[in-house]
Amino acid sequence: MVQQNGEPSISADAIEKLGAARQRILDQLSKVIVGQQDVMDELLISIFSRGHCLLEGVPGLAKTLLISTLADTLSLSFSRIQFTPDLMPADITGTEVIEEQPGGGLQRRFMEGPLFANVILADEINRTPPKTQAALLEAMQERHVSIGRVRHELGDPFFVLATQNPIEQEGTYPLPEAQQDRFMFKVLVDYPSFDEELEVARRTTAKVTTELESVLSGQEILELQDLVRSVPVADHVIRYALAIVRQTRVGSAGVPDFVMDQVGWGAGPRAVQFLVLGGKARALLNGRSHVTVQDIQQLCRPVLRHRMVVTFAAESDGITTDDVIDKLVAETPTAEDELTRDARFQKIFAS
Repeated sequence: MVQQNGEPSISADAIEKLGAARQRILDQLSKVIVGQQDVMDELLISIFSRGHCLLEGVPGLAKTLLISTLADTLSLSFSRIQFTPDLMPADITGTEVIEEQPGGGLQRRFMEGPLFANVILADEINRTPPKTQAALLEAMQERHVSIGRVRHELGDPFFVLATQNPIEQEGTYPLPEAQQDRFMFKVLVDYPSFDEELEVARRTTAKVTTELESVLSGQEILELQDLVRSVPVADHVIRYALAIVRQTRVGSAGVPDFVMDQVGWGAGPRAVQFLVLGGKARALLNGRSHVTVQDIQQLCRPVLRHRMVVTFAAESDGITTDDVIDKLVAETPTAEDELTRDARFQKIFAS
């Protein structure tokens, strides 16, 4: 089936299939995880968009448990890497060893590291030195690792779901911007509500055995990822995403004054790609075959918060990247005619 604009349309059965998969995964996660609905949804959007996700929150908020439980609901191989200050790149990528053969002689063989799995939990990623953090770059972006002159392909699907603790800075190595940019989303995990924490206390202090069912296979996930990329997006929605991202770039034409004062560095083109791709996944997960401006708005925070740097003065005043993002969303027209008629946005689109 093809739409009038020549793009393939998404069948109702396909939308129902993805929605059913989402609900089955959420049902399994709810057996273990209390609350955190927004966090779960953003994790699923990143997975169905073929992206990686960084979760940040204080200790004890079930970040690690959430990721490991999600892995249990998928028929995929899973590796948990506990990042420590003494972890070396070869500890995660693997290394070559020389083995003695039964008939005599020696042979070189590559021993795969824990990166050779479908789902990677990079626990406390900011506790390992930059050398080891950088070892993830090639794997996350290129889906392979190079040992010597040999390239070793990683399996597909492949997700890196990382956690970090924002309050303990002693003995940590903040992720460089280049590495943060590889993550589709940066998700902030907040404290539970009173009722949620009450339920957590009940569950974790009782003798309860939870059995999880496997929901999706690797092949089914790949099919759903292809489905997400097939969702058509109207040009005015892409222009809206561009308008938001290009306003973060200090020194460019049409950038608002508050951004010039509060932002030291803005987001690159990958932010637009992830806003559009995430919008496609969110639309399907909400039962729609088209992306709306509201989909883009809902994803601005997780996509942009780690791709922008606020100035020291703004940080001293308690202004965060989320504050800047919210103001940008509030001041950017959603209607296409308003956006294209505005003189400031004409400068942004022309630059």
